Amino acid sequence: MSNGCDNPDDEIMCSCSGTRRGQIRAYFLQGLDADAISRKTGALSGCGGCEWDIGEYLQALAAEAAAGKPAA
Repeated sequence: MSNGCDNPDDEIMCSCSGTRRGQIRAYFLQGLDADAISRKTGALSGCGGCEWDIGEYLQALAAEAAAGKPAA
């Protein structure tokens, strides 16, 4: 899901709440799971259109963390 941003952190992942990729990554790095991120941001609580993209992104972040790679 791309919105033409130069900075990937600025990509809006949930259009209902306006939650950006960088916010999700920051909360993930603080140890929050999808439910907690949803409560903090409002993502995943509207139309449901972002569920797949955010779920995949969180899985990628978890895989990177498990492999010891920096989260991008």
